[in-house]
Amino acid sequence: MAAASPTLSPRALELAQALVRMNTVSDRSNLELIHFIRDELGRLGVSSRLTFNAERNKANLFATLGEGKPAGVILSGHTDTVPWDGQDWSVDPLSATVRDGRLYGRGSADMKSFIALALAHAPAFLASDAPFAIHFAFSYEEEIGCFGVRELIADLREAGIRPLACIVGEPTSMVPAIAHKGVYRYRCCVRGKEAHSSLTPHSVNAIEMAARVIGRLRDMAEGFEREEPRYEGFDVPFSTASVGQFHGGIADNVVPRDAEFRYEFRDLPTADAQAMQRQVVDYARSLEPAMQQVAPDAGFRFETICEIPSFQSSAAEPVTRLALRLSGEPRTTLVAFGTEAGLFRNAGIPTVVCGPGSIVQAHQPDEYVSLEQLARCEAFLHGLASTQEVG
Repeated sequence: MAAASPTLSPRALELAQALVRMNTVSDRSNLELIHFIRDELGRLGVSSRLTFNAERNKANLFATLGEGKPAGVILSGHTDTVPWDGQDWSVDPLSATVRDGRLYGRGSADMKSFIALALAHAPAFLASDAPFAIHFAFSYEEEIGCFGVRELIADLREAGIRPLACIVGEPTSMVPAIAHKGVYRYRCCVRGKEAHSSLTPHSVNAIEMAARVIGRLRDMAEGFEREEPRYEGFDVPFSTASVGQFHGGIADNVVPRDAEFRYEFRDLPTADAQAMQRQVVDYARSLEPAMQQVAPDAGFRFETICEIPSFQSSAAEPVTRLALRLSGEPRTTLVAFGTEAGLFRNAGIPTVVCGPGSIVQAHQPDEYVSLEQLARCEAFLHGLASTQEVG
């Protein structure tokens, strides 16, 4: 006889709806949500440690449930969401509508529901006789570069907190994920020299110089596809490079002085994105002497938009074995999207990615997470509260 499917508790759904109804798009404050969680934990006697951005309109939250235990397992989630401007939604993105066994709303899958489920289980974590504590680590600005979690990790280090393991609750359909690619984004600004288009020898065409670097990026991308050792399990089993935006020029008959483009690398865990970027910069620098013969101030300027490291673990890691046991899954997976997992792992914290919902629904119109997935995650967390060892 098949085991009965888990059911979602009303409290967990209530909290998930409450968080989805808060507008925490990355360019807005997340303090409403952070203060809500802080206050909910405060009612249970749990204090929260907040770390703010420079403007103090956003914060990370770190809280320990089971203070005094010798080690702890982090439950990690980001509080910000992507916007929905221009998307064709059939419901209000902040309505947290429940319909046909699904919770709809921006952030429902990515990834407020996981945060809500963790919060719903705070009483169970406090009552647990497990030999480890549970840490909540909820960050800001993940969607635009994993900026908040860097401050959170630095704060933990300064406070002498050494977690045993970390579970990042991104949407993996509750299948533990042990690897993802990195995401490295850059802006290249090109300064040339304008002239009437009939006098091109007296100018430096910024668009054409930018195009040469873009051509090199395209060559690199084709080289990755042709030559890089495959990492089986990824949808695209090699590193990629692509240009996402380009701006330049003011008129057809003016040689453009300025151009700008943005590009990214998505590197395999076995690749080196920093070396990729050095190759681009070195090539651009090789073009500058000829440009500067015409205009001494001509050249290239590079800015880092974000650098999110790749993540690689294994099925043999104790935290992965724990996630497999709690999820009831017989296998691990790899995911194409970036997460905060690489940053936690680079900080020396064994990490796995496992959470409810699918990335296919994330960032889309009518984003949703199924109640069945939420119930599975709730069962996962219930098991975590009663487990006696990691691994």
